[in-house]
Amino acid sequence: MSKHGRILVAMSGGVDSSVAAVMLHEQGYEVIGLTMKTWDYASSGANSKETGCCSLDSINDARSLAVGYGFPHYILDIRNEFGDYVIDNFVDEYLAGRTPNPCVLCNTHIKWEALLKRADKLDCEFIATGHYANIRQQDNGRYVISKGRDENKDQSYVLWGVSQENLARTKFPLGSFTKAEIRQMAFDMGQEDLAKKSESYEICFVPDNDYRSFLKHRVPELEADVAGGDFVLVDGTKVGKHQGYPFYTIGQRKGLGIALGKPMFVTQILPESNTVVLGEEADLQRREATVRNLNLIKYASINEPLEAITKIRYKDPGTLSHIHQEGDIMKVNFHHSVTGIAPGQSAVFYEGNDLLGGGFLM
Repeated sequence: MSKHGRILVAMSGGVDSSVAAVMLHEQGYEVIGLTMKTWDYASSGANSKETGCCSLDSINDARSLAVGYGFPHYILDIRNEFGDYVIDNFVDEYLAGRTPNPCVLCNTHIKWEALLKRADKLDCEFIATGHYANIRQQDNGRYVISKGRDENKDQSYVLWGVSQENLARTKFPLGSFTKAEIRQMAFDMGQEDLAKKSESYEICFVPDNDYRSFLKHRVPELEADVAGGDFVLVDGTKVGKHQGYPFYTIGQRKGLGIALGKPMFVTQILPESNTVVLGEEADLQRREATVRNLNLIKYASINEPLEAITKIRYKDPGTLSHIHQEGDIMKVNFHHSVTGIAPGQSAVFYEGNDLLGGGFLM
């Protein structure tokens, strides 16, 4: 009988999840490794070599490590669920003129649910992942996510959608470590190749990091349907033609294919008229935001205005703001202007290092 019980660990084959699995194994948990097959590159029309968490090499790396440490490893094919929810949403959001957050949706609706369903079948009390974040239970019973110790690797931003019920069974073994320390642990384990593995910042189903080509592959008629729309200035002046509104994002400056004598940015996308609005950097600045599809972590509700740090993108350092919940939306008033609020991206709220919750920008 194991010291701490049985735990199912999501193993991508990368250094983080691999070290997390070994760490829990050495702490006395009965570890079972699970690698989820979410996507195959052939379905995306990509020409590049398959890499990352869904590749055969990564699956084999995860299995090899598990075998070496003497714990079971399984592969779970969730390509249908992943495609139906995450990828369909990804395409739909761009067609609606928004910028999607697929990693948040995958964590919230696919990976956690798939892990817990399999955990129940394998009699595992807990699941664990290699995310750089921390989790604790408060006196009021709620489970709270807080930032990982490594500020450069903190992944709490992409975890705002995980439910209280699922957090109650979740462990984050890496939260109190830095990336450098995790790599050193891999070296100390004798896993030098693993320790040297590079990280991928691409969306797993867009292997060449070219979402425009991905959209064209998924919707073959798209390019012909949307080409030739108008570029307009914020005052409505038409200044040129674009390649189609789904192929642009808020805040984009490069690759516009138009020269107006000064730096110009995408400030608004109007799918109904296939129009892309251009403006100067000052035109991207906002003092307010509205956030939908809330999931609150630290508190059950925020009925009175609360001072918080609001992040509007993953690498955003955050801005001091007042937030106030109104039903299923959060009103955000920033203490100073922020640049590049993109509908569809996540807005995530913090109180110190604690994750208050988050939602999608409107």
